[in-house]
Amino acid sequence: MRFRLLALSVLAFAVVLGGCHHATHTAPQPMTGYVTDMKSFDAFIATHPMADQFRATYPGVLLVLPGERSTREFRNNNSRYFAELDTNGHITGGKFM
Repeated sequence: MRFRLLALSVLAFAVVLGGCHHATHTAPQPMTGYVTDMKSFDAFIATHPMADQFRATYPGVLLVLPGERSTREFRNNNSRYFAELDTNGHITGGKFM
């Protein structure tokens, strides 16, 4: 009985520690021009980058943050992104306009 309890405790401890690893994300390469690969762009936004990380990765895309002024001319490419931020300033979503 004690052996089973000890084995179960060790297993539970291993499971708990297994969930506590820190994933390392490599920084994506800067993309020139406007966004053409929406799958990789959505994956990048899912990492909740800061504005400076966004600008470093997508220097060809105009990032418009909440409260900033921008013109509303029609653009038929993905060259201007209106971001939504969380309380810490991380980009959580947005849309191209």
